[in-house]
Amino acid sequence: MFRTTIAWIAAATLALSCGKKSGETALNGSGSTFQKAFEEKAIVEFRKQSAGVKINYGGGGSGKGRQDLADQVVDFAGSDSPYKDADLAKNKGGDVLYFPVLLGAITVAYHLEGVDKLQLSAETIAKIFQRDIKKWNDPAIAADNPGVTLPDADIIVAHRSDGSGTTDNFTKYLDAASGGAWKLKSGSTVAWPADTQAGNGNGGVAQVVQQRAGAIGYVDLSDAKQAKLSYARVKNAAGKFIEPTSDSASAAGEGITVKDNLIFSALDSKTEAAYPITYQSWVIVYAKPADAAKGAALKAYVKFLVTDAQKLLPALNFAPLPKSLQGKAIAQLDKIQA
Repeated sequence: MFRTTIAWIAAATLALSCGKKSGETALNGSGSTFQKAFEEKAIVEFRKQSAGVKINYGGGGSGKGRQDLADQVVDFAGSDSPYKDADLAKNKGGDVLYFPVLLGAITVAYHLEGVDKLQLSAETIAKIFQRDIKKWNDPAIAADNPGVTLPDADIIVAHRSDGSGTTDNFTKYLDAASGGAWKLKSGSTVAWPADTQAGNGNGGVAQVVQQRAGAIGYVDLSDAKQAKLSYARVKNAAGKFIEPTSDSASAAGEGITVKDNLIFSALDSKTEAAYPITYQSWVIVYAKPADAAKGAALKAYVKFLVTDAQKLLPALNFAPLPKSLQGKAIAQLDKIQA
């Protein structure tokens, strides 16, 4: 598979450069900060095999990525949530294709001196983030953590300031799993209580948690590890408190229901070993790229992301695609009309 893919990319790159004075085709992407670390590593590795293609990925949040693609400002979007059906008609380039690229955990990261291990249920998390619970020694937190001494300290809630797929998936999880405790609805943006703090991107929320004693926030595992944050074990649908890891995120990918357009959700998996706040991320492209050379380059890059680049994911604290889903993504490459 690896050699075949290299040969395929090399052939595509040669075709791209023909007739081009510069000999280089540029692709621009924006969106998900969740997949940004993967994009950055994958771009470096892709360039080693395909020097004729230059790729830039700017992050900015899933909402920005989807809007940039809709406006044809970028050639591809990274997003942790799909377009709303009502917004699809606004895409200037026509029909879009979703290519899943990874699974990963959203941690409930915290900064609490003297508490090295913390367990939280969905109901407790919901009450913390909507400010029903304001003290670390609240009885609900204590009930999730028998035998743990919790301080009489104020809780500082940190959340995303930008339109975010991480926010969308985190709040969808709370809406579905908290037994009705979650009252703030779900979406890329949420009307957070006024006494909460906002950070831009996953890295921004991680920074708030890192700098403020008593803080708690939702941060993807890769950024949480990079910031050296503590994070809770979360009670899953099977009743087990599970640590967020690439393996427990991979377990959440087992048995997922995938639609024909490759949209799915890995949240609140019933699998016993699954971390429950596991979500997914896609690269979204137009089915008919306006520029033929860019279309060929895009097809080569997306193929790399869903095949050889998958081996990069565990070291970045993400989970590779399940084999069945990977096969569907590879099959869909032919729908890019390059």
